Amino acid sequence: MDNTTPGQRRPARASLAAATASVLVLAVFAGLKTFGLLAVGLAGTVMTVAAVWWLLTRRGPSRLFAALLAVGAPVWVVVSYTSAHLAWVVAVAGALWVPALGAGRSALVRADASLRPTEHPAPPVGHAVLIMNPRSGGGKVERFGLREKAESLGARVLLLEGPGETDVSELARKAAAEGADLLGVAGGDGTQALVADVAASLGVPFLVIPAGTRNHFARDLGLDREDPAKALDALRDGVELRVDLGRAGVRPFVNNVSFGAYAEVVQSPAYRGEKTRTTLELLPDLLLGHEGATLTAVAGDTLFTAPQALLVSNNPYGTGDIAGLGRRARLDTAVLGAVGVNVTNAAQAAGLLRGTRATGLTRATATEVVVDADRPSIPAGLDGEALMLPVPVRCTIRPHALRVLVPRHRPGMRTPKPRLEWGRVVRMALPAVRGGRGDASAGAVTPVV
Repeated sequence: MDNTTPGQRRPARASLAAATASVLVLAVFAGLKTFGLLAVGLAGTVMTVAAVWWLLTRRGPSRLFAALLAVGAPVWVVVSYTSAHLAWVVAVAGALWVPALGAGRSALVRADASLRPTEHPAPPVGHAVLIMNPRSGGGKVERFGLREKAESLGARVLLLEGPGETDVSELARKAAAEGADLLGVAGGDGTQALVADVAASLGVPFLVIPAGTRNHFARDLGLDREDPAKALDALRDGVELRVDLGRAGVRPFVNNVSFGAYAEVVQSPAYRGEKTRTTLELLPDLLLGHEGATLTAVAGDTLFTAPQALLVSNNPYGTGDIAGLGRRARLDTAVLGAVGVNVTNAAQAAGLLRGTRATGLTRATATEVVVDADRPSIPAGLDGEALMLPVPVRCTIRPHALRVLVPRHRPGMRTPKPRLEWGRVVRMALPAVRGGRGDASAGAVTPVV
């Protein structure tokens, strides 16, 4: 299915036309002189493009060679054409690359901007109730004055201060029964998920305040994690997003649920304080020496057989992220992402985690993922919280179930300047050559071997 809009296709075609014209100028005028010069022009162009690609995508000694080739190939072409009194041809061909690069990048910027979630007018809020955990994130509630700012905006604040555990879900339901027309949380992703589930079931808006340690959900909503207080701006100048909500059995999740070696990382005492570093340090060895339950999983048409690690996410993560440490481009595609890992040695495990190798990695998207095992219950990491779940674990997604109120202006929604990828430009310019990789329909599979 071609989702490219005319506004994206026009600059893509202009870019492709300018790039083609540049090559033709070299080919036609050099060919009129001599076939040898034609070969120099074409070979120099190919070597320059290949060298630049290597320079951007490789590391180590090969990158130095690519840098030398990226400089040497154009110099070779210029010297050869100048000797044949065709310096003007090189100048024209080079000049054509300016609109080619500019139009190509413009097409990609427009395409990436179109991936932003749809914003809806914010509903009127008369009785907002915000649940805040003063211990979360090392005391962010007090450090950023979240309670004071919320109350100055007319919100009622409930602090989780008791010596024992508080039933957060029940607290949220009670607040709604007493008239709350917005529920919010200042805390970690696990607490966010519990209140989000209540808000979704009651159809009331939900406010995310990133007062936890990592705040992955807030980051993917575009919120400012460095200053949690800015999330409260949604109460006076906000918009509403409709996002999906995951569920593993009876437990909701906003980010992901992990099994196997992933879950063992979450069980580590060091995980809560240094999640990224702990994952990078522990996961390779855990993948190789995994001795826990033997897992199987079904995601749409894809069968995961005995994966050492399995990650099921509320919308798919980027293709370079196998541990749920990166970003999700969207939270409203109505599909779960599933990543299964099978590795045979430590080097392969470490390479997988750092995105340098793809051996043993299988990806799928589906509306339901069912995880089974050779024992009655298995460890799981649900939004970073360690727990045991009875099998089979049925993971599902509730499309657009959650009405999230966010500030109109938030830093994570700035469209970054994309790297120029000619494959994407060609597919946008010529829809007939588009493949199915970008299709997020249920059951779509991207195995990597």
